[in-house]
Amino acid sequence: MKLSCVANQIDHILATCRVNGIRHAMPRKTSTSNVQLRQLPSIDALLQTDKARALRRVMGIEQLTSLARRVTENLRQEILNGGFQTESQNGGQRTLLETAEQRLVTTHESDSSIRLRRVINATGVILHTNLGRAPLSEAARRAISEAAAGYCTLEYDVNSGTRGRRGARSEDLLANLTGTEAALIVNNCAAAALLVLTVLARDGETVVSRGELVEIGGDFRVPDVMAQSGTRMIEVGTTNRTRLSDYRKALSEQTRLIMRVHPSNYRIVGFTRTPSLRELADLAHDAGLVLYEDAGSGALVDFTQYEISGEPVIGASIEDGADVVSFSGDKLLGGPQAGLIVGRAELVDRMRSHPLYRTVRADKLRLAALEATLDAYAREAASSEIPVHCMIAASAEEIGERAEAFLQRLRPRVNTDLRLETVKGESAIGGGSAPTSHLPTVLISVAHERLSANQIEAGLRLSDPPVVARIIDDQVLLDLRTVELNAELDLERALIALS
Repeated sequence: MKLSCVANQIDHILATCRVNGIRHAMPRKTSTSNVQLRQLPSIDALLQTDKARALRRVMGIEQLTSLARRVTENLRQEILNGGFQTESQNGGQRTLLETAEQRLVTTHESDSSIRLRRVINATGVILHTNLGRAPLSEAARRAISEAAAGYCTLEYDVNSGTRGRRGARSEDLLANLTGTEAALIVNNCAAAALLVLTVLARDGETVVSRGELVEIGGDFRVPDVMAQSGTRMIEVGTTNRTRLSDYRKALSEQTRLIMRVHPSNYRIVGFTRTPSLRELADLAHDAGLVLYEDAGSGALVDFTQYEISGEPVIGASIEDGADVVSFSGDKLLGGPQAGLIVGRAELVDRMRSHPLYRTVRADKLRLAALEATLDAYAREAASSEIPVHCMIAASAEEIGERAEAFLQRLRPRVNTDLRLETVKGESAIGGGSAPTSHLPTVLISVAHERLSANQIEAGLRLSDPPVVARIIDDQVLLDLRTVELNAELDLERALIALS
C-alpha cells in the first residue's frame, strides 16, 4: 500500500473521530477542570484541618504528610479525567478541601484494615493457612507474653550462670516425645528441609520418588528447595508407582540421601504403589546412606481415632528407621509456625554447627510458644489444652448443641429479616493436612430478606473483629467448630448488625 493511501486513511479516521466527538490525542483540560486544579488544597492546608490534626496523633506527621500527598494526587487525577464534579464553581475550593479531609480518614481506615489483627474463623477449616493456621493454647500465649515482656533466658543457663543452648528445653522435649537422640528448631518447615538437604546432601545426589515432587502451597516446591540446597535430584519411579528396585537402581557413588516426602495436601489413589519407610530405611542403611523424611504435618499422636488417616506419626517414622525427620510446628502439632528436625545426634549436631542454621534459627517468641505446646504433650494434656486437638475431637452432636444454644440466645435480638437455621455439613482439617478426611459438623445457615449471600459475607468480614465465613450453593455458612467460646459474643454482635 502506498504511503499516500495510508495518510489519506489516517486523515479520514481522524476526521470521523472529530465529527463523533472522539479525541485522538490526550484529553485537553476543560476550563472547569483548570479551575478545580487551581482550587486543590495545598498539603499544608489539608494538614491543618480538624480530621488531619486528629490523625496526626495516631499516625505521626511523616506518615500523615505522605497520606495527604497521596489523597491530593488522587483528587488531581480524578479532575484531569473529568471524574470529580462540584455543585457550584464558587464553592469548589471548600468542597475540594472537605473531600480531601474526609478521604484522609477513609484512606487511613483502609490502610489500617490490612494490619495483622484478630479474626473470628467461622469457616470450619481448622488449620486455615490464610488465618494463621493453628491457634495457640492459653499456656503458649502466656509464654509469649512472658518472653516478650522483657529479658528472658534465651541462651542463658541460670544454674551455671553461663551461656546456654538456644531452645534447649523445647529440643529436649521434642527428642523425648519422638523417641529420638536429638532435635533442632528453625523458623519453618521449608527452612528445615533446606537445612537438612544443604548439610547432608550438598554436592551429591538425593534420590526421591516422582510421586513426591509436590508443591505444598505458597510456591513451595520440593525440586526448588533441592536446587537451592546444592544437591542433585534423582527422580525414580512414576507419579503413581515407585518400587524399591527403582530406588536401588538409582544409587551411585554420588548418592548422599534417600528422601521421602509426605504428599501433604493431595493424595494419589487407585493404581498406586510405594515402598514402606522400613523398606527404604533398610535399603539406605545397607548402602551406608541417610534416610530423610519430610513428614509435613507433624503429628505427635495418632489421629486415626478421629477418623483422620494418612498422617505419619513422627515417633513411628523414627521407629521404622528414618535417620532424620522434619515437620511443622503449626499444623497437627498445634503450636507456632516452626520447622522441627529430629533424628540421630551426629546428624543434628552437623546441622546445628552449619552457618545456614544461624539464618533460619527460631526466635524467643516462637520458642516460648513451642515449649509450652510441647509441655502439654509431655503432661498428656494435649487433647484438653491444645485448641487444634479440641476442635478435631469435637463431635457433630456437641457442635450441634452449641449451635442451637447460640441461636436461642441470638434469635430474640435480631429482626425477622435475618433467617438463621442449622444444617448438617463438614469441617476440614486444612493447612495441607489430611486432605481426604472430613469431620461431620452442624453449620449455621445465615440468610436475609434484603441482602444477598455475598453482601452478608462482606458485612461479616468487615465487622470488628472480622468474621470469616464461607459460601456454599449461595448460602452463608458458619461453623462453630473453629469459633472459640469467648468469641461467640463478638459473632453475635456481627450478626445483629446485619439484621
